[in-house]
Amino acid sequence: MRNISLFTRFRDRFVPILTGPPILAFLPAVSLGAFWLGGETALLLTALGLPLLFAAVGALDIWPASGRATRDRVTGLIQRDEFLTAMTRLHREAAVSGQRSACFVIALDQIREIEERHGQLAVDMIAQRSSERITAAVRRGDIAARFDHDRFAVCLSPVPQLELEHCIQLAGRIQAAIEDPIILNGITVYVSCSVGFCLHGRAPGNDADGWLDATLAALGDAKQIGPSTIRAYSAASRRAGRLRTDLRNDIRNALDTGQIVPWFQPQVSTDTGKVTGFEALARWVHPTRGVLGPDTFLQIVEETGLVERLGQVIRHHALGALKSWDEAGMRIPRVSVNFAAEELRSPGLVDRIQWELDRVDLRPDRLCVEILETVFDKAPDDVIARNVAGLAASGCRIDLDDFGTGHASIASLRRFDVSRIKIDRSFVKRADRDPKQQQLVGAILTMAEQLNLETLAEGVETTGEHALLAQLGCGHVQGFGIAGPMPFEHTLHWIAEHEKNLGRTPSIGHKTG
Repeated sequence: MRNISLFTRFRDRFVPILTGPPILAFLPAVSLGAFWLGGETALLLTALGLPLLFAAVGALDIWPASGRATRDRVTGLIQRDEFLTAMTRLHREAAVSGQRSACFVIALDQIREIEERHGQLAVDMIAQRSSERITAAVRRGDIAARFDHDRFAVCLSPVPQLELEHCIQLAGRIQAAIEDPIILNGITVYVSCSVGFCLHGRAPGNDADGWLDATLAALGDAKQIGPSTIRAYSAASRRAGRLRTDLRNDIRNALDTGQIVPWFQPQVSTDTGKVTGFEALARWVHPTRGVLGPDTFLQIVEETGLVERLGQVIRHHALGALKSWDEAGMRIPRVSVNFAAEELRSPGLVDRIQWELDRVDLRPDRLCVEILETVFDKAPDDVIARNVAGLAASGCRIDLDDFGTGHASIASLRRFDVSRIKIDRSFVKRADRDPKQQQLVGAILTMAEQLNLETLAEGVETTGEHALLAQLGCGHVQGFGIAGPMPFEHTLHWIAEHEKNLGRTPSIGHKTG
């Protein structure tokens, strides 16, 4: 057993040296030396013996693989399959020698937004710069690869000492290098990245596949927390990774069988207290895991290419709810539905929405199309511009969601015929106790008033916030201070109770003058 171990160690350590390109320079000298020392017989033995020697130590397996290795055309790095082959070798070497290694996967956080704003050429330039910076941050013997358009991987060659702290420091160096500004055609672009890593000794299983899966699970944890995050693999990562895998397998069936439905959060007038609408918010009523919010499954929907399907499902149920409220004699002016950028790029979107409204006999102005400010702040392509303009022209109301968190221009508010801006929760929080927050909210409301735009404040949680927003002139409020999202069946009772209580509740003073 010890002899096998020594042979394996010799092969893993010296075969890369003996089978690399430099050895080719010595083969003619070896052949000439054999002929000089032993004549034709020695030359013949050398010619026949060297291939047998290389076959014994595995060189003939390695050479063709190296010849077939495909490189990423932009970065020059190896790609995923070759990286996994290299990981397998390093995994075996670390296991045999008792040394330590680690695998890292790095994901660029805003690559999709950069592509939308600057184009594919900019993405290629960022990938090239990122690969150069990653390579500069690691050692010469470490393996670096490009997995896909926004992810890179690094596997460290085994060393005697490698602790968790060392890996965190290396991840930090890689992250800092990538996040240095990049100049694209005279424009400075800032890219953040998330990093997940796994020490060789902490990976589940006994092969490179399990090691890589653990690293990807750590990256998933990092991305769940937010941009520019570093996470190491742990047992919690493994559970989270298994959950994501299970949900990914279930997601399509959930959309088809009605497990994913909208829950509805009311929006009320600060002037009258009456319900002015509901926002439809996706919830997954999982048969075994209970109710899951969009933060749990929305990324999976994006990864599986089901964004448009999700939008269709939510609209179907939301418009059906609006029709049911009408039939129950409850006057709900409109329902708000979020539209992702992927949906807004669909060429037939306007006609499809008109068909969906006609199907339930509803006027277009009863559908409020909610669009994130980040969609507006990056000079959207012609299809998005045409669709938003077409929806507004057909009579649908356009809400600019999360206002204040992006960089939407005043011109874009006019260009897309925005009806209402939704003030983000970050401005509303503690506004009744923080003068600076009050000034920010007041400035937004003054601008909206000058532009003749309606306003709605999101995330209102306290009576004080509600009262202040009413006094400052915000037209509508939404948040847990009024009610949380609820399934459709609960809305009927809530509406009836809310209307009953309106007569007993003193109105909150609106600003005057």
